[in-house]
Amino acid sequence: MIRYGPCTRTLMDLGTISALKGLHIPSKFIPTSTMTTTEAYDPCFEPPFELIISTLLQNHSPEIDNNHKLSPTNQTLMYEKQDYNCKFTVLPLVDISHLGLEEGHPMREECEREIAWAAKDWGFFQIVNHGIPRQVLEQMKGEQEKVFRQPFCVKRAGGGKLLNLGEECYRWGNPTATCLRQMSWSEAFHIPINDISRIEDESLRSAIEIFAAVATNLAEKIVEVLAANLRAEGTDYFRVNCTRDSCYLRMNRYPPCPNFSSEVFGLMPHTDSDFLAIVCQDSVGGLQLMKDDGTWASVSPNPNALVINVGDLLQAWSNGVYKSVKHRVMASAKEERHSMAFFYCPKSNTVIKSCINPSIYRNFSFLEYRLQVQKDVKATGDKVGLSRFLL
Repeated sequence: MIRYGPCTRTLMDLGTISALKGLHIPSKFIPTSTMTTTEAYDPCFEPPFELIISTLLQNHSPEIDNNHKLSPTNQTLMYEKQDYNCKFTVLPLVDISHLGLEEGHPMREECEREIAWAAKDWGFFQIVNHGIPRQVLEQMKGEQEKVFRQPFCVKRAGGGKLLNLGEECYRWGNPTATCLRQMSWSEAFHIPINDISRIEDESLRSAIEIFAAVATNLAEKIVEVLAANLRAEGTDYFRVNCTRDSCYLRMNRYPPCPNFSSEVFGLMPHTDSDFLAIVCQDSVGGLQLMKDDGTWASVSPNPNALVINVGDLLQAWSNGVYKSVKHRVMASAKEERHSMAFFYCPKSNTVIKSCINPSIYRNFSFLEYRLQVQKDVKATGDKVGLSRFLL
């Protein structure tokens, strides 16, 4: 047994290790019998990713054939190599400050056209001159590092004295993973906007408050532009339904993954279950998005920009005009990556109804959508998404 603080972890016994070694599984997937507690779990702030991988391998062992070899299908499920040879792409770049100009100003109208085009053709774009001082973003990143350096058990209990949040706010890995390609090599804190005031670390709280306030304002401006572009009626729909009670932040850390970076993701391919996401990322890179032809493109980091991406709800509301694009984060063998994301979400009882007729989606509430996503992920290990709601 491995113990530190209130945590207890169980290593595979020697019989299991020997069995795995006899099944033609690549050696790097098998923990060695001589690995000590300190070697395996030092520093203690790292979640037990490798134990989960060992468990996934054990759970697949009954599917090994009579010759003690994995079938091609199971090899793909367990060890699928990720595509690191994606070409880098530069997202559309919008100077969002031009929205502050008077209505009818040529530069403001050009900015509005750029936002609508990017949401329609890309589903992703970057904004500069967004109003968050660079020193605030650097301060936020430094405080994030401090939070994630706490012992794993402290983080799992809600972030300790630095955050003072509940156990449900901390996430790591993927509890529904059934194979390596469903494993996410990352950890995160989910922070409802209304809970920011509970954060006890003053420096972190002040930086997050600034980020959340500016991100909320930016999201409201961007969806208003997108609604006006479709000549949608009732453009106060977003302000009424997306409030401090419904929006939240996600503070992410992607640890170095020296042994499995070509077999697991930092974050699995997915679309976002919201109207809009605003992401502040560091310069490490790793974000990739799926293009129309099904290939992946790596996003070049821009330290001066925030990344904006359209979510499922905005795609449904716009009747498919604006695109919620599948994206993922690759695991890095050597570098640690941090990001902070703001999710512009409605209240649970908000009805998502297309603003264009005839609609290709049936009406649904945000709560219904979230429950369906959870059901699909539990059943299949993956999100099915809006295709469930097509008419």
